[in-house]
Amino acid sequence: MSNENSTLYSKKNLPGNFAKIGQMLLAVGLILVVLAYFVDHTRSAFNNLILLMFLTSIGVGSLFLVAMEYLGGAVWSTPFRRITEFFAAVILVIPLAAIPIYFNLHDLFHWTHAEAVAEDKILAGKSSYLNETFFIIRIVFFIAVWFLFYFLIIKNSKKQDSSGDPKLTTRNIKLSAVFIPIFGLTITFASIDWVMSLEPHWFSTIFGVYFFSGTILAALAFTTFIVVYMNEKGLLIKGIKKDHYYSLGAYLFAFINFWAYIAFSQYMLIWYANLPEETFWFLQRWEGGWMYISIALIIIHFVVPYFGLLSQPSKMNPKRLMFMSIWILFAHIIDLYWLIMPTYSKDSVPLGWIELAFPILAIGAVITVFSIKAKKENHVPIGDPKLKRGLDFRL
Repeated sequence: MSNENSTLYSKKNLPGNFAKIGQMLLAVGLILVVLAYFVDHTRSAFNNLILLMFLTSIGVGSLFLVAMEYLGGAVWSTPFRRITEFFAAVILVIPLAAIPIYFNLHDLFHWTHAEAVAEDKILAGKSSYLNETFFIIRIVFFIAVWFLFYFLIIKNSKKQDSSGDPKLTTRNIKLSAVFIPIFGLTITFASIDWVMSLEPHWFSTIFGVYFFSGTILAALAFTTFIVVYMNEKGLLIKGIKKDHYYSLGAYLFAFINFWAYIAFSQYMLIWYANLPEETFWFLQRWEGGWMYISIALIIIHFVVPYFGLLSQPSKMNPKRLMFMSIWILFAHIIDLYWLIMPTYSKDSVPLGWIELAFPILAIGAVITVFSIKAKKENHVPIGDPKLKRGLDFRL
């Protein structure tokens, strides 16, 4: 660590209640989830899938943001890149959320039933891809790839804290160049396997991009909330200013619009083509109680955050940024619920304590992972040669 960075940064612990909140949510969520499986096994399995997709969004999405900084040569985000790295550690708990899916394949996926495949030409035609053995292999492969790049990239970043070696930055740039296209492929196929194949007769060529947009938005929202929270309490490093806040707010605003654009494009193209094998998926979500969830999703996921972050002052207001970050995370959970739960219940909207249990567990897991990492490691990449330029960043 350079002497200059030593004077700029002094590690300060998070407030004691921060970790306690995470541990409490984790414990309560775990108890409720176990109870939920005893009460309604199938319903819990579908909610577990929401849990898996949420943790994947935060963990893998955060690693993507880290890789984007390295590959793009960005400096504005360097002072708080370590915060995003902490959230990337959520990748380590993804297997724990995936294990229950393995034991509930028949409850979740219609294509796992041999008799259904034998009577359905479409399922039979997809059976070389949609079969249990290959499905499990793909899950293991996706998680193994994410683990590999997480350990390689984060190891170099942490090592640089003590060595200050700029070659480690170069090494991570090369790793990021390899990871980003692999991320695009794995996150796309994971979303197809874990969510889209719930309705194996449905066709959409844009679904992977749709999930990608929500993934990055959720990961960015968590980073934004914690960066603003810690900086306002003086827990990061001297020099993070409203210019950095604006960049985070603009980043959020951009992906809010990108999500809406992809969501509308998927809907418009499918509805305009008017093919029964595509339109039935949206028809399920525009009938009965699901119509209200669909309308709410548009308002919650786009209209409110769009106008909430539209003006320049709103992108620099710490309270507004923190509120909108929490709002966006809530919207992402609603989005996952809208994607997954109509397969479980086409005629009615299941809303109850079971639907609350899994998000409570998810939020508790993310906060706990972050707290553990923040306690052990520097909150700022103090050895990164871009740090000083990042602190001097001005719009």
